[in-house]
Amino acid sequence: MKASDLFVKALENEGVERIFAVPGEENLDLVESLRRSSIELVLTRHEQSAAFMAATHGRLTGQPGVCMATLGPGALNLVTGAAYAHLGAMPMVLITGQKAIMTARQARFQIVDIVATMKPLTKASRQIVNAASIPTVVRDAFRVAAEERPGPVHLELPEDVAAEQVAHDVNVVSVHPIDLPVAHEAAIERAAAMLMRAKRPLVMFGAASNRPRLQGQLADFVRRVGIPFFNTQMGKGTVAGGGIAEGRAGFWMGTAALTERDYVHEAIDRADLILAIGHDTIEKPPFIMGPDGPLVIHVGFMPAAVEQVYFPHAEVVGDVGPSLAQLADRVEGRLPNAGALLPQREGILARTMSRATESRYPLTPQRIVHDVRQVMPDDGIVALDNGMYKIWFARCYPTRTANALLLDNALATMGAGLPSAMMAALLHPRRRVLAVCGDGGFMMNSQELETAIRLKLDLVVLIIEDNAYGMIRWKQSVDQFTDWGMTFGNPDFVKYADAYGAKGRRVETAEGLAPALEAAFSEGGVQIVAVPIDYSENSRVLVDELRNRVAAIAAQPGTLT
Repeated sequence: MKASDLFVKALENEGVERIFAVPGEENLDLVESLRRSSIELVLTRHEQSAAFMAATHGRLTGQPGVCMATLGPGALNLVTGAAYAHLGAMPMVLITGQKAIMTARQARFQIVDIVATMKPLTKASRQIVNAASIPTVVRDAFRVAAEERPGPVHLELPEDVAAEQVAHDVNVVSVHPIDLPVAHEAAIERAAAMLMRAKRPLVMFGAASNRPRLQGQLADFVRRVGIPFFNTQMGKGTVAGGGIAEGRAGFWMGTAALTERDYVHEAIDRADLILAIGHDTIEKPPFIMGPDGPLVIHVGFMPAAVEQVYFPHAEVVGDVGPSLAQLADRVEGRLPNAGALLPQREGILARTMSRATESRYPLTPQRIVHDVRQVMPDDGIVALDNGMYKIWFARCYPTRTANALLLDNALATMGAGLPSAMMAALLHPRRRVLAVCGDGGFMMNSQELETAIRLKLDLVVLIIEDNAYGMIRWKQSVDQFTDWGMTFGNPDFVKYADAYGAKGRRVETAEGLAPALEAAFSEGGVQIVAVPIDYSENSRVLVDELRNRVAAIAAQPGTLT
C-alpha cells in the first residue's frame, strides 16, 4: 500500500471522522487515500477557516481536530489558526504537503520552510521523511496535541513520501487512555488549611476549567464548599451562572471581562483568598496581583505560569476534577466564612446587567445580549467573533451549560466566529447554534457561508453593524485620538445572504431582534440576521460609569477592608 494509505489508516485509528481542508497538488495522494476511507473531507473556502474549525473541534470534544493544506501559501494560511489553538489550548493536528524531498525538479518554487514557521506556534512541528515511521509519528502527534496543556501539532507529508510503497504488515499503534495523577496530598492539605483560615474566600474559574473532561465536577465542588465564584472570559460556563432574576446559580458573582474597576471587582477586591481554578495567563488578566492583594491558590493541570500580574502563594497541580474532590472532602462543612462575599452578589449583578431592555434603536449592546439570551435554550451555543460586543457578552450573558459561549480571549483574532459556529453545528446538529460577528470580523471569512450551506447546517449568523472596526475606534476615542481610519462600508447583508442561497433579515426596531432570531431558528438552514448597534454605551458604562464607581469607593476609606 501507499504511504498515504497508511497515513489515513493511522488517522482512522485515532478516531478522526472529518478533515477540514483546502488541498493542493502536493496532497493528491492523501486526498485519494481519504476518498477510499471512512473520513469525511470537508472542503472550506479558505485554509484559515479549516484551522478554526479543527481547533473548535478540539475545544468542544477534547480530541484533536484535523485540518489540511498544501505547501507554501496554503500552509501559511493555517498560521493564524495554529496560533489560535496554541494560545487557546485547543488540541489540533495540522497536515501540510510539500514538494518532493528526494528530488528538486521544480527547484524552490512555492517552497517555504513550514516546519520552522510552525515551531513557535505549535507544541511540535515535524516533517515525515520515512513512510515506515508514519504510525508512530501520527500516534505521537495526537498524544502530544491532547495532553495537558493541549494545543496544535504540525505534520508535513512531502508528496514523494506520500507516494512511497510500504509493506502491508506495517501496523498502526494502539491507542490507550492516559490517566492524570491527582495532586499531591501535601498540596491539598496546604490549600485546605488556607481556605479554612480565609475570612472572605472567592473562587475563580479560568480558561483551563472549561476542558470537556471536567463537566459537572466543578459544579459539584462549588455546591460542596459553598464559596461564591466568578469566571474569566474563557472560563465562562464552567459552572452555570444565572442572573439574579432567574434564581439560578446563586454562587455566581459575575465575569471578569475587564482587568479591573468593573462591578465584579468589588468582590475580587474584598476577597482575602482567591482559589484560581484553571487560570491560564494567556487571557487578559481578570485581576492584577499586588503586594496588598489576596492570597492566591493556583489549581491546575499544570504549574502556574508566574507573571508580573500572577504569582500564586500555593499550588495544587494535578488532574483538576479529582484533586478538587479531595480538597472538598477536607473542607466541606468546615468553612464558616464560605459565603462571606455573597451579600454583594445581588448588587453586582443588578448593576452589571442594567438597562438590558431599553427600547433604543439602533440597539444597545445590553439589549442585544438580553435578546439573544431570551431565544437561546440552556444548551444553545453562541460562538463569538472578536469585537467590542464580546466584552458585553462576557459581562452580561448568563451561561447555563459548559462551552455554550465560545469566545476567544487568548489570541483574540477576528474571523473565527463563523467557522467556530459551523463546527459547533456539525457536532451538535440538534442544538441551536448562533454565530455573533461584527461586520468587520464577518467579512474576513464570510465566504464560508457557501461551506455552511453545502454542509446543510442549521445555523444563524447575527451580524452586528457599526460600519467600523468598533473596538479600535472606541479605544481611539478613549485615548483621545482623532476619529480616523477605522470606518468602512458594508454590503447589503440581506442581499449578500440571498446570493449564497441563505436567508437574510434586517432588524428595523428595538423590539425586532428577538422575533427575527426566533423566526430564523424556526425556519432552519443558514440564516443571517443583521442588526445595527449603538456603541455609545461603551463610553457611558465602561469609562464614565466605572470611573465614577472607583471615585466613589476611593471617597469611602475602609470599604475594602
